[in-house]
Amino acid sequence: MKQTELLGTENITKLMLRFSVPAIVGMMVNALYNMVDRIFVGNGVGSLALAGITVAFPMLMIIMAFAVLLGIGASTLISIRLGQQKDQEAEAIMGNAFVMMFVFSVLITIAGQFLMEPMLMAFGASATALPYAREYASVVLWGTMFFMFGMGMNNFIRAEGNPRMAMLTMVVGAFANIALDALFIFVFNWGIRGAAVATVISKGISAALVLYYFLNGRGHLKLSLSKIRLNRSYIFGILTLGLAPFAMNFSASLLNVVLNNSLRAYGGDLALSAMGIVSSVATFFLMPIIGITQGIQPIVGYNYGAQNFGRVKDALFRGIVAATGICLLGYLLINAFPIQLVSLFNRDDAELVQFGARAMRLFLLAMPVIGFQAVGAIYFQAVGRPKHAAFLSLSRQVLILIPALLILPRFFGIDGVFYAGPVADLTSALLTAVWVFIEVRKLNARSKTMSELSAAVE
Repeated sequence: MKQTELLGTENITKLMLRFSVPAIVGMMVNALYNMVDRIFVGNGVGSLALAGITVAFPMLMIIMAFAVLLGIGASTLISIRLGQQKDQEAEAIMGNAFVMMFVFSVLITIAGQFLMEPMLMAFGASATALPYAREYASVVLWGTMFFMFGMGMNNFIRAEGNPRMAMLTMVVGAFANIALDALFIFVFNWGIRGAAVATVISKGISAALVLYYFLNGRGHLKLSLSKIRLNRSYIFGILTLGLAPFAMNFSASLLNVVLNNSLRAYGGDLALSAMGIVSSVATFFLMPIIGITQGIQPIVGYNYGAQNFGRVKDALFRGIVAATGICLLGYLLINAFPIQLVSLFNRDDAELVQFGARAMRLFLLAMPVIGFQAVGAIYFQAVGRPKHAAFLSLSRQVLILIPALLILPRFFGIDGVFYAGPVADLTSALLTAVWVFIEVRKLNARSKTMSELSAAVE
């Protein structure tokens, strides 16, 4: 039996473990290297360098947003086509996405180098943090193509039913980043530039592994450059279905811009450094949620395409339970050890440690509901309904959180910045609950109809 056919027949729990565990491991390792990256920078360069990375991060998120636009957009189409037994179309879609990734990478690299300084200033860089942010971003931009192929095409490996290989490409790059961070920062004394060079090289390693997998025929799908023919309908489909995750990631970049400027206005470089730490810790605990959503997406997409609506609902419920459990565990650990977690990044700055611990507790107050919201949004993405997914994704990061960041600090000062997090989490989770409830009723009706038709045929 082909790997893709197992998506429609194997036990849902086993499939979730098979797809989500490798994705979780991969995402956790990537979050770990991001954490270690900032730990090395904080201890090896200083708290201002942490502020610089925090300011430069929205630029990285823009690159990741485009990788997600093409990667998840194409993988959604690929999963559905594989469920319909249209393997040739799935390969054609992947080829179109590959060309688009190359073109987007070149354009982003050129635009980023020309617009870097005004962008960093807009992202919230102070005069003291700007040199660090500029040095970091100028190097990382040259690795845009590696981000695109390594992150974007990784989704295709999962879509065809090989989550272990998808995990391997991420894990190898992540461990390479950790080792190179230590070498470049503490041995070569390259400072923040060393962290950036380590990131580019590690992403290049991940991209090389992904391309080798598809170009050498190791996967079910084949990438043959000589057979690539651009197709307007495929391009439109990729961009349409990738809109929701793109909006989520791009809005996260916009959110970081607003957040950084609020932090600088109400708390200065200390607040920027602290939020950089909070972001790293939160990412580490929330990355398993992304792993779960990546794991259930091909399961939901394949079975929806095959009209196995009962299995679709089962995968959705199990994903929600798993994501909520992980978020609850992360919440308990963060609230039990906030000072210890912040001290990892710079134990010599007592003011930063105390400020960061308070910021972490307040900003992540509603963390237990984040998993449910993320799984609900990815469900609509997986079944090919990008408008619904985009709305749910944007509800938290744009429609609610950004206004909260602009309004609450006027009344509560720097604490208002931190209160904005739980306000957005709770409100967006409530919206998602309403939409998921409606969708489950529709799945029940469709499942009943399919059962009646099957009984009539028999």
